[in-house]
Amino acid sequence: MAIRREYYSSTIKEFLNTENGVILGQLLINDEFATTDLQQNSWHQEISILKNQLSNFEHGDVSLEFTIPRIGRRIDAVCIINGIIFLLEFKVGDKEHKKSTEDQVMDYALDLKYFHEASKDRYIVPISIPTEAPIHSNVPSFADDKIAGVLLCNKNTISNSIQQVLSHVGDKQLSMMDWINSRYSPTPTIIEAAQALYRNHSVEEISRNDAGAKNLTLTTKAISLIIDSCKRDHKKAICFVTGVPGAGKTLAGLNIANQRHQFEADEHAVFLSGNGALVDVLQAALAKDRANREGITVANAKRETEAFIQIIHKFRDEALTTEMPPAEKIAIFDEAQRAWNESSLADFMKRKKCVADFHQSEPEFLISIMDRHQDWAAIICLVGGGQEIHDGEAGIVDWFLALKDKYCDWEIYLSDRMTDAEYIGDSSINTLLNGRRYLIEPSLHLGVSLRSFRSEKLSLFTKTVLDNNPEQAADVYSELKQSYPIVMTRDFNTAKSWVKNKSRGNERYGLLASSEGKRLRGVGIWVPSKINHVGWFLNGKDNVDSSYYLEVAASEFEVQGLEIDYGILAWDADFRYVSGEFDYFRFRGTCWNHINIEQRQKYLKNAYRVLLTRARQGLIIFIPKGGAEDVSRKPEYYDDTYRYLKSIGVEEM
Repeated sequence: MAIRREYYSSTIKEFLNTENGVILGQLLINDEFATTDLQQNSWHQEISILKNQLSNFEHGDVSLEFTIPRIGRRIDAVCIINGIIFLLEFKVGDKEHKKSTEDQVMDYALDLKYFHEASKDRYIVPISIPTEAPIHSNVPSFADDKIAGVLLCNKNTISNSIQQVLSHVGDKQLSMMDWINSRYSPTPTIIEAAQALYRNHSVEEISRNDAGAKNLTLTTKAISLIIDSCKRDHKKAICFVTGVPGAGKTLAGLNIANQRHQFEADEHAVFLSGNGALVDVLQAALAKDRANREGITVANAKRETEAFIQIIHKFRDEALTTEMPPAEKIAIFDEAQRAWNESSLADFMKRKKCVADFHQSEPEFLISIMDRHQDWAAIICLVGGGQEIHDGEAGIVDWFLALKDKYCDWEIYLSDRMTDAEYIGDSSINTLLNGRRYLIEPSLHLGVSLRSFRSEKLSLFTKTVLDNNPEQAADVYSELKQSYPIVMTRDFNTAKSWVKNKSRGNERYGLLASSEGKRLRGVGIWVPSKINHVGWFLNGKDNVDSSYYLEVAASEFEVQGLEIDYGILAWDADFRYVSGEFDYFRFRGTCWNHINIEQRQKYLKNAYRVLLTRARQGLIIFIPKGGAEDVSRKPEYYDDTYRYLKSIGVEEM
């Protein structure tokens, strides 16, 4: 039997003619949790208020406790009248209108608009109802996407506010059952996705049912079949999953780790990442979510999440203390291209672990750890092209060099895009593997970006811009801007106003900058070497450490693998357009120094690739004007970059 999305639904006429106790009983029967006395009392009052306020409406439908599938949030009441969707959020007993409630009900409206098929072309009216609040004068107004500004009501003014809206707009009829049963296909942030997966939702439930989600589902299935084969036939395999930025590589990895997180089935999986910021944020988000749901302490909840998601260095260092195989049979390595090369790992071991004679790259050492298993094991490497941003990151090549002449009993599975230059440069797979046999599995490539649900061309636009291909970039931009706004400005206050005005509800916005953007300080933008990245991503609008304050810029190191809704990218003179091409600089002491080492140039270019693809819904690029009196911020350091983007057609605010 399918689980109902709503606890109660009927026509308004039937609702008015049904005894309150019968309606309350229906809510209690369908409540999946143990209903508290406080909740029962709230429902009882909401039913009475709604009956009083809907008594003048002859036609329409009402639904109570409609559940948004993605993350389990419930809307107190939904009314569909004259084809208009009204979302009602009650705060029984509250005596004032709170911004948090407005944001909450606006989030519901945005969620339905973006991801619920029957809602996407409809007028949606969010209503905040602190029942005992004073009367507020509402003037209904709609944004371009047909979402109204939040109406502020109390228990006596709901009817009048609905009548006001109906006097201005109407739509074709829509039954509640058709609306409830309509397809819901979200694109969650990686934080929301991790939380949903941890609650035993599937990838299909939390992903869009379009090409991107189908691709993601096929990839997850392909990985599962490889793991099943290893377990059944007592063998070992390593597979390489590729994908464009934001295509869902991390989501696929989290899904596998969650599905296979089973000690009793002898297939315990762990999700490993060298991205400390990503691990910290995901661990904190999962722990907080579980603590809220289960009434346990965050500290206790975090112990379990730390077993599910780990920083790769701790996993690696633990293996130095024993020759035993790890508890995990399945290791998912996120951002495998960022693993350390031999010299960097040897230097680290020498400095931190007193291992004076270490001669393995991180890929080789990690394979050797999993190879300790005698029966079976599987390694899943999630690989992003053009994502190396740290000095000492090996890229993907070192994984193949580690497999070249060793671990011959391991089967190798590659996506059909692994041969692309962005993954292996000018090398060939046959050369890197010394002719060793490998299997091509096309489903191991994720080719559609999920991060920007408004457009799947963001990654292509970013590539053409950074590759200095203005003609193609202009073509992509002309199509991209129809659904995903990218604009620019030379005034920081304008940039801040833009993201604040674009954002509604709790949509997250934040300030982004390259870690080498040292002279942004001249315009009041601080790019510290370390920030409170957990607070930056998870704290609310009232917390000065949150991204919402636009005071501290997050660099490529904090945001890789994560995302926000709207972003300001502050573009400094470290990566500047000069005489028809990009050039590379680092600020040290009192001046900019040219970067001559090709690998360091690659890191800087990739930093901007990461930053340009962090915003899910829109981006504004802030390019300072510089200052003639400041030799470290000469206008010519910035003007050519501005003109280059202008030539592409990027709109200036």
